Amino acid sequence: MGDIVNRGPRSLETLRFLQDIDDSVKIVLGNHDLHFIAMHEGCAPLRTKDTLSKLLNARDCHELSDWLRQKPLVYFDCLDTINGLENFLMVHAGVAPRWSIQKTLNLAAEVELALRGHNYREFLKNMYGDHPLWWHDKLEGQDRLRTITNYLTRVRFCDEVGSLQLSVKEGLPSAPSGFKPWYEYEKISSKATILFGHWAALEGHTGKRRVLALDTGYVWGRELTLMRLEDHRYYSVSN
Repeated sequence: MGDIVNRGPRSLETLRFLQDIDDSVKIVLGNHDLHFIAMHEGCAPLRTKDTLSKLLNARDCHELSDWLRQKPLVYFDCLDTINGLENFLMVHAGVAPRWSIQKTLNLAAEVELALRGHNYREFLKNMYGDHPLWWHDKLEGQDRLRTITNYLTRVRFCDEVGSLQLSVKEGLPSAPSGFKPWYEYEKISSKATILFGHWAALEGHTGKRRVLALDTGYVWGRELTLMRLEDHRYYSVSN
């Protein structure tokens, strides 16, 4: 679901564990994962709220960073559930209005190619920033990659044309005028159940049957929530 690191004191142990079970787990990258990779590569400074020192100083940090850098930003699969075959799309934060499943996967692949390519440090150096404010197909270069990344790993609120409001991180009452949660505009859930994290302030509630928020604020002292895809059954563990 993303944000595997920097959400508590055991980022190193978490990455080592997931790398050990790599064949049995599907991971999508979140904004904190990308930030760790950028820091390790010297493309971003350490922030005062970061909890990455132990990971960054580990003997196997480079190996772990390279392993994480190969992971996708979006994962799609069709699984056999109690209701028959069901499509699932997993992303850390969200998608832009009017993006289809295929467009989401195609745009994510552009960022993944940049992140895995020989010039990946160029992407990491230019990844940060809130502009351009909305997606359009004519975007090019680093502006294009940054905007795709912002939707997939950072979006909470946007407007009907997809203009991003990235500074507001609280719950629904904090929505700026003219803005709604990104999932009020998405066009994917008629064809696939969307699974996302990132927005702990939602406390797991979206009001949409096929858009499921799974970050319930464990890092903030609340619960860790899992969902079994086969029957949509939730399991929670208190902090």
